[in-house]
Amino acid sequence: MNQILYYTQLAVSVILIILIVIQQRGAALGAGFGGSGGGEVYSTKRGAQKKIYYATIAIATIFLVLGVLNILLP
Repeated sequence: MNQILYYTQLAVSVILIILIVIQQRGAALGAGFGGSGGGEVYSTKRGAQKKIYYATIAIATIFLVLGVLNILLP
C-alpha cells in the first residue's frame, strides 16, 4: 500500500510541475523577473488559463493529502 502511495505521489508531483511551468510560460518575460514594463494592467484569468489555475490548486491539494497519508500510514 505504501508503494502505491509513493508512486502516485511521484506521478502527481510531475503533473504539478508541468502545470506550474505552463502557468509561468504564459506570463510576460518582464513579469517573470519582477520588472515593470509600464502599462501594466490588472487582468482576470479567463478560459484555459483559469482551468489550468484551478487544476494546479486541485493537484497541489492532492499532493499534500498524499504526503500526509504517506506519513500516517505504516
